[in-house]
Amino acid sequence: MKDLIVCDDEPHILRAAELKFQRAGFTVRCAQDGQEAWELIQTSHPDLVITDCQMPLMTGIQLAQRIHETPETSRIPVIMLTGKWFELPHEELRQRFNILAVLNKPFSPRDLLRRVELLLGNESVSADSTAGIRTT
Repeated sequence: MKDLIVCDDEPHILRAAELKFQRAGFTVRCAQDGQEAWELIQTSHPDLVITDCQMPLMTGIQLAQRIHETPETSRIPVIMLTGKWFELPHEELRQRFNILAVLNKPFSPRDLLRRVELLLGNESVSADSTAGIRTT
């Protein structure tokens, strides 16, 4: 079973993602800010982190950077959720922060699930099913 951490300061987004991933067989831990997510990451070493960009205490970019720069967590991929368009080039997001995909809000929980399955190597998901999702 794959282990995910979903971090967003909007409770309805956390709940929708949590339900979608649990129904798909994932273990899901939720955090409402970047600091809480970082604490969970250090103890659980998830297979993937999904984080909002703008949050209190620690932004999604700061969280991704901390994950990437810490040897014990550096291999954990990140999906960024954002209400704003990123200005950083895709390759820079991947190299500096290990952010493998960026999804703009509002997003479809089904599309988010498909992206996670693709990134974690689930062969049953086709690339066609991720139309509209930017990858880095």
